[in-house]
Amino acid sequence: MSRVSYGFFVGCWVVVSLLLASCSSPSYQPTKPWHTEEGFTNTHSSAQDRGFFEFLYMRWFSDVEWHDQAEQAHLIPAVEADIETIQNPEREERQVTWIGHSTFLLQYQGLNVLTDPIFSERASPVSFAGPKRLTDLPIKIEQLPSIDAVIISHDHYDHLDVESIQALGPDVHYYVPLKLKSWFLDLGIAEDKVTELDWWQGASAGSLTVNATPSQHWSGRGLWDRSETLWASYVIDIDDWRIWFGGDTGYNEVQFKQIGERFGPVDLALNPVGAYLPRWFMQVAHVNPLEATTIHQEIGAAKSVTMHWGAFQLAAEGIQQTLDDITAAREAADLSAEEFQIMAVGETKSFNH
Repeated sequence: MSRVSYGFFVGCWVVVSLLLASCSSPSYQPTKPWHTEEGFTNTHSSAQDRGFFEFLYMRWFSDVEWHDQAEQAHLIPAVEADIETIQNPEREERQVTWIGHSTFLLQYQGLNVLTDPIFSERASPVSFAGPKRLTDLPIKIEQLPSIDAVIISHDHYDHLDVESIQALGPDVHYYVPLKLKSWFLDLGIAEDKVTELDWWQGASAGSLTVNATPSQHWSGRGLWDRSETLWASYVIDIDDWRIWFGGDTGYNEVQFKQIGERFGPVDLALNPVGAYLPRWFMQVAHVNPLEATTIHQEIGAAKSVTMHWGAFQLAAEGIQQTLDDITAAREAADLSAEEFQIMAVGETKSFNH
C-alpha cells in the first residue's frame, strides 16, 4: 500500500471513529425500548446507521462531491475571545461563549458549565491524522474560569476528548449518558464526580439541574464497540434559565415533540446543523439545517444557536453551502436571524432577552 493510500485509509478510519471507548459491554437485561442486550438502539428510525466500509466507499469511490472546507475556512465567522468577560462574568448575565463545534461555555448565577469540550487540534484518537480544526482555537483551556460542570452527549472523538477531560482537573462534575461512567473512572476521575443518566433521567446540584433527553445517533470510539454506550441530548436548567443542548442527532417526528411536551418552552437551544451531506448517508445520525429549525419549533425554543459545524470537516458539504442552507432553512421556517442565529467562533453573547 502506498504512503498516500495508507494516509487515506487512516484518515477514513479516524473520521468513522468520530461518527464509530473501550468500554465494557453492558451486562444488564433490556428494560426500555432503547436498551438491548448488546447496548442501545434508536427507536424511531427504520434506517440503519452506516458503517466503516460504507463510509470508505462513499468518501473515496462514490460520485459524492466532497467540498474541501479548509479552503473555505475564511468564511467561518470567528472573533478573538473576550477573556476578561469570560473570566469575570456578571452574575445576572445569561452568558454564552461558542468555543467551536459543540463546545459552549454557559455562565449564569456564578456557575460555569461546558458542553462537549474539545480543545485539541484534531478530533481524533491520534495526533497525526483525522479531522483538523478549521479555525484557530479561540481560548485555551487554561484561560477558562473554574468549571463547575461538564455535559457530555456521547463518546465520539469530536465530542469526548481525552486531553481536554484530563486538563479540566479533578474538581469538575461530569454528566454523561448511560454506561459511559467507566470511561471517566479509567481516567482517574473520582466516582462521585460522574453522574450517569438514562434518557428522561435528571440530577440536580444547587441551582443546576441536568435532564438527559433522547437523540437519534449512535456511539463508539473504535470498530468493535458500536452503540455500547448511550447518546443523549440534554435540558440544562441553571436557576431560571433553560437550555437544550442537542449534542449530535438525526431527526424523527416523535422524540423532539416529546421533549417539547415535557420541558418546553426552552429559552435557548444549542442546535446542531452540520455534517449532513450526502443525505442518503448522514440522515439517520445528523440533521440538516431545515430539520434543525423543525426541532427548534418542536421543543419550543425561543432562540437557537447553530453548532456542530465550522470546526472539523466530517461530511461533504462546504462552508458556504452550510451558511446558505442555514439562511434558507431559517427563511422557510419563518424565523428571524435572532431566533435562529449564527454565533462567531470565540464570540460571547448575553441571552438575557
